[in-house]
Amino acid sequence: MRSNVKTDKSIKESSLPIPKQALSKVLAETIKTGIVKSNVIAMFAGLALALYVNGISPLTKLPEVIFALIGSSLVIGAAGAFNNLYDRDIDAIMDRTKNRPTVTGRMELKSTLTLGISMTLLGLIILALASPLAAVFGFIGLFIYVVPYTMWSKRKTIYNTEIGSLSGAVPPLIGWAAISSNLLNPGIIGLFVIMVLWQMPHFYAIAIRRHDEYKAAKVPMLPVVKGLKRTYIQTNIYLVALIAASFLLASLSTGIMLVALLLSTAWLVVSIVGYRKMAPEKWAKTMFIFSLNHLTILFSTIIVYSFVGSFFK
Repeated sequence: MRSNVKTDKSIKESSLPIPKQALSKVLAETIKTGIVKSNVIAMFAGLALALYVNGISPLTKLPEVIFALIGSSLVIGAAGAFNNLYDRDIDAIMDRTKNRPTVTGRMELKSTLTLGISMTLLGLIILALASPLAAVFGFIGLFIYVVPYTMWSKRKTIYNTEIGSLSGAVPPLIGWAAISSNLLNPGIIGLFVIMVLWQMPHFYAIAIRRHDEYKAAKVPMLPVVKGLKRTYIQTNIYLVALIAASFLLASLSTGIMLVALLLSTAWLVVSIVGYRKMAPEKWAKTMFIFSLNHLTILFSTIIVYSFVGSFFK
């Protein structure tokens, strides 16, 4: 029979205080600062594009640039907080997310809700100072991410990535709307479409690498429900569409169009060759890394080209 009496050593160990993390680190993990940073870059791409297309110097729109930066950061951070709050049950199951503050209790649920609401309101107000349209897009992106994606499709359908991609493609629209109200320009349409299409191959790769975790959490990601071959075929369909979407940037710049075209074509080649020669997880890791490089190079090219062009146009 096992004794219920603890040894002196176990008593001492159990009485040791749990290390506390700095509040700044807890807040950063709650609002997902990594995602905030990547989305702010996307927002800047849309903003820079609007400045260039309309022949506006960044210096004359400096307040709008600052308001767009702060406001979008707050709204995107709020989306992360709401997502962490709602998904804490499945986050606890997955190794990738089990140490999030909303799971471990380092961030209380009431505090997380208060943080999310406060950041939403403040973020939308600041975006409205850039332009009312920017605030509208900020709200639309937040709503799609929290309600149709997080609260419904993520747990219900293999098309959760497609639904979530609409929210992920909103940041360039926020940046564009902070400067211009003309949403029919082929450049911003192209950027939005590219952002939508880019997300499926990117998140499919993550889902393959974390297949067992998503399965344990009962999240119906495409690889979990339909398998690797279906995911590979669907990935390539989106990559072909991404190649076609590159031509939407032709009116902006032949150079930028070619960068987008070469990156997307190379991604498709990596997918086809890698799938035949690599183990599934290695293929997925390669696809994930390439997706990050794809977006970083494309957005950096657009931002630099647009800002330089805005000064000298």
